[in-house]
Amino acid sequence: MTFTAQGLAPVTNPLNSVLVEKKLINVDQKFFKLVCLAESLPRTEVVESGKNYWRGVCRSAIFRFPDDLEILKLDVRSYVDRSKGIIQIRSAARLGESDLGVNLRRVEYLFNQLEKI
Repeated sequence: MTFTAQGLAPVTNPLNSVLVEKKLINVDQKFFKLVCLAESLPRTEVVESGKNYWRGVCRSAIFRFPDDLEILKLDVRSYVDRSKGIIQIRSAARLGESDLGVNLRRVEYLFNQLEKI
């Protein structure tokens, strides 16, 4: 997957993928925690890990279908308070027209777990 200064690639099929963007305080810490949460997901393989970007492949339990999961911390220089920022999470199925909501639930789970920490 690719990203630009504006963010992650847009969703092309809303039936099998999702892109969620949130403005957060302590964005560096939240990015690190989201990456830790993503790496702890079952059947997840880390493909790329960097200071602002993380990418992994999550596989389904039974058929092992691959879904791409990406987390991006956007560089927002316009904020006066550098602790504030934007994080995007994109989760997309590689196969099929519909994922039955799996990718949306994955992203919601990550953000919900982040709020509990």
